This record gives sequence, structure tokens and C-alpha cells, in this order.
Amino acid sequence: MRADPGTATSAAVILTNSRGQYLLHLRDAHKAICDPGTWSLIGGASEGGETLDEAIARELHEEAGLALPGLTPFTTVRAEGPHVTEGHIQVYTGRWDGDADRLPVGEGIMFRWFDVATMAQLTMCPWAYEAILAHHGQHGVPAPASAPGPLAVPQQRPDAVRNVIGAHLYLERDGRTLLGLRHPEAAYAGEHWHALAGHVEYESVRSALVREAAEEAGLLVRPEDLRLVHTVHVLPHAAAEPRLQLFFHATAWSGEPAVREPDRCVRWEWWPLDGLPEPMVPYTRTAIDGIRAGRAYSELGWS
Repeated sequence: MRADPGTATSAAVILTNSRGQYLLHLRDAHKAICDPGTWSLIGGASEGGETLDEAIARELHEEAGLALPGLTPFTTVRAEGPHVTEGHIQVYTGRWDGDADRLPVGEGIMFRWFDVATMAQLTMCPWAYEAILAHHGQHGVPAPASAPGPLAVPQQRPDAVRNVIGAHLYLERDGRTLLGLRHPEAAYAGEHWHALAGHVEYESVRSALVREAAEEAGLLVRPEDLRLVHTVHVLPHAAAEPRLQLFFHATAWSGEPAVREPDRCVRWEWWPLDGLPEPMVPYTRTAIDGIRAGRAYSELGWS
């Protein structure tokens, strides 16, 4: 299925994370498209005379809302079957350590991280599976080296897990704090009250919080007005990625909270600190209790 790179008219990208997993995209099953109903890679044909580099950057943004620098050409494959024209595909590689559940799904059904062993049980797009196996063969996580002696520096475990970092805004006004009611169909904590929050991307935590405050609620916050007041280290369940939830108190801000992302939050409300609502995201309640008590750190879900 390998093809001549010079004949490629489409582009796709293999994205890996620090756990050695691959990001897959579940394609629509009942549309006249290439490889319907399969797990595949983000990608598509070039349009309007754009280069393949430009095409894969556009497809990443359209399908998953991602803008990733440093994508590298890896191999060229050939796609075959119904609804395939000019089936030579340039496959790129890149790294991203985000939460697949949080990606906006511009096309298809969903995104998920999988390891190569699990892919053997999935309905995979043939050319995408071949490209991933080739990549894994070249870049798979090596076995840890044995220690030569008691003073040797320990090798990192091949299954070591990096923690997801969340940035949270704690606002207090007249003895009340700002919470948002999550949309019933939100990917996380539907119909629960939660602090204004978001995942930290390729940015500082304060920068992430400034961005999230503007995107979610139309609030203007300056990085220098943010002070870390509590950290909650959360393990949602035994198979989950650990999460480090950082809560920052804004000593000043401008604007009144407004619903800017109605698919995630349906309303904002100021709640009295001694009368917090139910249901509420548990770690957010833990953080607020910790802030009021002057504690800097809490843990949830760890044995």
C-alpha cells in the first residue's frame, strides 16, 4: 500500500501522546466517504491549490480544532475502495497530550486515544492501520534498561503517566463565588455546577485561565491578578488519567459573566459560600472548602 510521495493529493496525521497512544477519529458509518464507519486518522484532500502542509493544518483545525506546529512527513500510503479518488496520502506525524473527549468534533463521531494492542480489536481503516504499525515499529516505547548497579539512575517506567492539568478561576464577591451550570449533554459533569475552568494547552497556566475566562464567560482577567489558592490532585477512577486541578483567585477582573459557550455551560450564578448548590463537581467543592479553610492542597480518589 506504499505510494510515491510525489503523487499524494491528500494528507493525514499520526498524533501520539506521552503514553505511547495514538489519536483515532471514528468516521461516519452511513455517508458516501472513504472507509466509512472505521477508526482512522485526521486528514483529507488538499483544496484550492494548497500544499499538503497547508492541507493537513486546515484539516486538523476543521476536524478537531487543533493548531499544532512541527508536523513532520512520515510516509506515503495508498487508499483503495469506493469513494476514493487519487488515493495517495501523505502521512505526517506530531505530538499532542490533550484530552480527546474535549476536542470539538467538526466531522465524524468522536476522537479517542488507543494503544496499538487495542487497535487489533477495532474496525480500522486499512491504510491508517498500516501507517500506525509502521510508525510504532520505528518509534514504539523501548523496554527499560536494566540497572547496572545500586547507584544507577532509575529508568522511567514505559507506562509512566503524565497528569492532565486543569486551570480554574475562583472569583469571590460579597461573600459569593461564581459557578456555572454545565449543559446536560456536556462531555464532562452534565447538569453539575462547576468553576470556570479549562485544560491547559501549549501555554502557561495563567495564560490558559485568561483565555478560558474570555471564551467561556466574557470576563477580562490579567495574568498578574491571578493568585494560586488551592490545588486538588484527582484520580477520577483506577483507569483514568490523574488530574492536577489548579484554582486561582482573581484579585481583580472586568465584565459581568455571560454565557459564551452554551453547549458547555447554560448559566452563571453567584452562590453564597455557605450555601453552595447541588449537584456540584466534587473536587470543586473540595477546593472551595480548602480555600475557605486556608489549605493549599487536597487529594481525591487516591488510596
